[in-house]
Amino acid sequence: MKVFQINSVCGVGSTGRIVCDIKERLEADDNKCQVAYGRGYYENPDCIKIESDLVFKAHVFFSRITDRQGFYSTSATKRLVRSIEHFKPDIIHLHNIHGYYLDIRVLFEFLKQYNKPVVWTLHDCWAFTGHCAYFSFVNCDKWKTGCGGCPQKSAYPASYILDDSKKSFSEKKRLFTGVENMNIVTPSNWLADLAKESFLGDFPILTINNGIDLSVFKPVESKFKEKHHLHGKKIVLGIANVWEKRKGLDDFITLSKLLPDDYKIILVGLTEKQIAALPSNIMGITRTANINELVELYSAADVFVNPTKEDNFPTVNIEAIACGTPVVTYNTGGSGEMLNEKCGIVVDSGDVNALAKAICKINLNSEDCVAKALEFEKNKQYNLYLELYKNLLNSGC
Repeated sequence: MKVFQINSVCGVGSTGRIVCDIKERLEADDNKCQVAYGRGYYENPDCIKIESDLVFKAHVFFSRITDRQGFYSTSATKRLVRSIEHFKPDIIHLHNIHGYYLDIRVLFEFLKQYNKPVVWTLHDCWAFTGHCAYFSFVNCDKWKTGCGGCPQKSAYPASYILDDSKKSFSEKKRLFTGVENMNIVTPSNWLADLAKESFLGDFPILTINNGIDLSVFKPVESKFKEKHHLHGKKIVLGIANVWEKRKGLDDFITLSKLLPDDYKIILVGLTEKQIAALPSNIMGITRTANINELVELYSAADVFVNPTKEDNFPTVNIEAIACGTPVVTYNTGGSGEMLNEKCGIVVDSGDVNALAKAICKINLNSEDCVAKALEFEKNKQYNLYLELYKNLLNSGC
């Protein structure tokens, strides 16, 4: 079996690691897998970068003006098509195809002609909106009727001048629904339910949760408290790739005023500017790609808090419980779907007082957290993708 995966990044971030994990799982059974990605650099001969940094920046620039993210990088996408034709895959697996690196018109016209099974894992809502990756933060349901007058025009993928959401919605619907042999996968039941309401609802939709490497994410001895002179403090940990309102940064600021003095908030993934603006009882750490550092942080924490206002199935929650740390989160998207009463508490979205009470109340067993994380062992989850691939090929789809 030969599988060709496409994603915005490779080897980094949650989606980049998922792509590599699926590749690794395929090759463990003597299958072949090639990955194409849009930005960054990943050193592997089977992973090809689709476009140059210069073309990527041009795509960003023009999208900022025209609101046409996903409709540039035409030459790069044609090269991608040639790579796919050369590899001759049995399955094409799409992940995040937004991110300023593809022309979706070129890609999907090819997919219709290639006539091989397509699996598309949705890591957010972008596939069925005219502009945004998420819409619950602003309570927008225009994606159900065709978009236009986008309330999040300046949010990712930002446009600072034109609003093309109505036209983009129409083009996406035409392009995406034109691929007959496509199966949609979502990491959460929440996103699956939304996809069923969208113009993608006629496709088969399956939920396969994100998986993590439990040989890496596990309880370890941590010297973090000792190193930072935090003896006697209870650590409240938050981690994000980008901290903003949507991820709950403002709620952490409010939490810092509500929690007792023996609590210390540690936030990972902040910019230097954000760190400089933090109150004294919050420690800020810039983004790290060092997995061992993250594991040590998870293991040192007394509770992991994820006050996200929009999310799909955040792997940070799974990573935390895998390291034996209970999670407190909002009932946002699929953020609470991996938790039970033995490893976490879910409170109403935006209720910071309830968040603070849950943090002070939570006293769960580390072993129970680790036991729940076993459900999300990466090979267990990605075996489900192999089963899906085989079923599609066996059924002749």
